[in-house]
Amino acid sequence: MAKQAHADEFTAYVASRGGWLRKVAYLLCADWHRADDLVQESITKLYVQWPRVSRAENVDGYARKVLLNTFLAEQRTAWWRRTDRTEVPADGALPLAGDLDAALDLRRALMALPPRQRAAVVLRYYCDLSVDQTADALGCSSGNVKSQSARGLEALRRSLAPGRLTFSEGPA
Repeated sequence: MAKQAHADEFTAYVASRGGWLRKVAYLLCADWHRADDLVQESITKLYVQWPRVSRAENVDGYARKVLLNTFLAEQRTAWWRRTDRTEVPADGALPLAGDLDAALDLRRALMALPPRQRAAVVLRYYCDLSVDQTADALGCSSGNVKSQSARGLEALRRSLAPGRLTFSEGPA
C-alpha cells in the first residue's frame, strides 16, 4: 500500500505543479512542444526517485533543478547542435505580458541568450531565486550567477532598447 500512497502523492504533486513546470520549461526553450517534452522527461525522473524526493525540504526546488539539468543536458547533445532551431509559432501560446508585441520581442531576446545565461535570468527573475539558490541549481559559484545574470540582462536591454528595430515593428 505504500507504493500506492507514493503514486497518489506524486500524481497530486504533478497535477498541482505541472503547469508551473511547463511555464519554466517554455521560458528556457521557447517552444511549447519541446517544453512538454522537457517536463515529461523531468517528471519521469522525479517519479523514479519520488520516495526520496517527497521527503526533500523543497520539492519545487528539486523539480526545478531536474528540469534545468534536463534542459542543459539536451543543449550539449550532438542532436541539438544539428537541428534547425528556427522560430516556429507556438500553438496557443499566451503572451508573457499584456502587450503582445512586447512579449514577442522579449521572447526573441530571451532566446538569443546562450543557454546558461538564459537559465540564470529565468531562475533569478522569473522563478525569483536568490543568487545562492540559482548557483546551487546551476551547479556553479555565486559570482558566476551574478556575471551570467548581468550579461544576460545587459543583452536583453540592448536587444529591447527603445528605437531599436524589432521584428514586430517593421521598417520605419
